[in-house]
Amino acid sequence: MPDWLEQVLHLLQESPLGEAVRSTPFMYPTLESLHILGIAVLVGPAFAFDLRLLGIGHNLVPVTEAARYLLPVSHFGLGIAVVTGVLLLSSQAVGVAGSGAAPWKLGLLLLAGLNALVFHRGVYRRVFQWADTDATSIAARVSAVVSMMTWTGVIFAGRFLAYV
Repeated sequence: MPDWLEQVLHLLQESPLGEAVRSTPFMYPTLESLHILGIAVLVGPAFAFDLRLLGIGHNLVPVTEAARYLLPVSHFGLGIAVVTGVLLLSSQAVGVAGSGAAPWKLGLLLLAGLNALVFHRGVYRRVFQWADTDATSIAARVSAVVSMMTWTGVIFAGRFLAYV
């Protein structure tokens, strides 16, 4: 790990925030539980939307309606997961970053974010060209598969942080 990154991680870990998370009774397991709930609120609706992009329920719910209801919930879950994730990291930043799973989790998080950005800035801007067709566009389906794979990978890598 680069020296500058290790220094930043040490600063985070030794900060009052890191100390509070480490030393406050039940803080870490509470944050971990909230982190898991945040992930559930993020990934559940995201997977439901991705499945809709893949054609499941295409006769029941239009893509735009699925997006309107599911994606704000997913964004809320992302907010919870990010905040609790940073808090959890602050307690053991150097050790967590030294895990063999850390580069995987970070890389997959970046890929998931990039996929969402490309989808919303590109593919979804043309939703009205393909929303009413029998099958969503190839680009939308590829984005859905990438989304499901990367978020699954993030979850696995997150669990492996403590073991690898």
